[in-house]
Amino acid sequence: MHAAVVTANEKVEYQEIPEPSVEKGYVKIKVKYSGICGSDIPRVLNHGVHFYPIVLGHEFSGDVVEVGEGVTKVKVGDRVSGAPLVPCMKCSDCQKGNYSLCKHYSFIGSREQGSNADYVVVPEQNAVPFDKSVPYDQAAMFEPSTVALHGLFQNDYQGGEYVAILGGGTVGMFTMQWAKIFGSRKVVVFDISQERLALATRLGADAVIDTTEEDYMKKAMEITGNQGYGFVFETAGQVPTMHMAFELAANKAHVCFIGTPHEDLSFTPAQWENMNRKEFKLTGSWMSYSAPYPGKEWELTAHYFATGQLKFDPGFIYKKIPMSQAQEAFQLFKTPGLVKGKILLSNEED
Repeated sequence: MHAAVVTANEKVEYQEIPEPSVEKGYVKIKVKYSGICGSDIPRVLNHGVHFYPIVLGHEFSGDVVEVGEGVTKVKVGDRVSGAPLVPCMKCSDCQKGNYSLCKHYSFIGSREQGSNADYVVVPEQNAVPFDKSVPYDQAAMFEPSTVALHGLFQNDYQGGEYVAILGGGTVGMFTMQWAKIFGSRKVVVFDISQERLALATRLGADAVIDTTEEDYMKKAMEITGNQGYGFVFETAGQVPTMHMAFELAANKAHVCFIGTPHEDLSFTPAQWENMNRKEFKLTGSWMSYSAPYPGKEWELTAHYFATGQLKFDPGFIYKKIPMSQAQEAFQLFKTPGLVKGKILLSNEED
């Protein structure tokens, strides 16, 4: 088969490599689309892989073409996405159903060969079937949707409150939609990009806030009658939005950091004191799994994709690029601000 193989730092070669075989309990998937995740960028551009050569890719969709002995969850011809985490199932965290916290995990597309190829082989439990009405490009977005939903569960989300979504990227757009699906008073999306704010409006945000405006905080608080937001989700992983979360939170609010920061984060005493004075609860969220594996995050994504309540928009996608041009695709990320949305590597004739 052909695959986009990372052979050295900043070097992705489209090579012919052996097609993976199917063992007992495993499923072979013919890949239609494989998305480039933000975590893949430093892997390619900043010596971030676990080993060379490696095939990356963990956000994908495709068709089951072969199943191993004993497989009952899916059959040949099924459309599937894939949960990339391969937990050990033996450690204390796995035994409690906290698979995201497993210390002995493997991961498709970083610790073992991934989906930037014609075929990928995954354990039966990692194959997630989806309805034929769901397009393959949408189904390649399973993983960011589940990351968003896991954040809601971590934040003990309940309907009826004002909700702030900080960051209008892919995860932020899904977080906003999940908050609406499960009931909210108003969901407000905060971003610096007019394109992302327009996308949020199309997808159903009740209001959007441009945080480059001088009086954005005043506008944001007025929406809530100056009471603040009962649920705050930081999805950008940026220092300014993490500070913003503490300011937007209402008394007794629930604040969740889904985004991962990549620089030092510090708070002034006055900023930090928000948590004391407001008595809000702060939690983190990591990956997207629950028991039984891979969890309700994946099951509910398949369901709400099929019903159409979890919406997909062309604005999610920046470009579809042939798998053979993966090297060129990763080079686009070297220009700051150029890539707005998801790049899908395609084995389709688009």
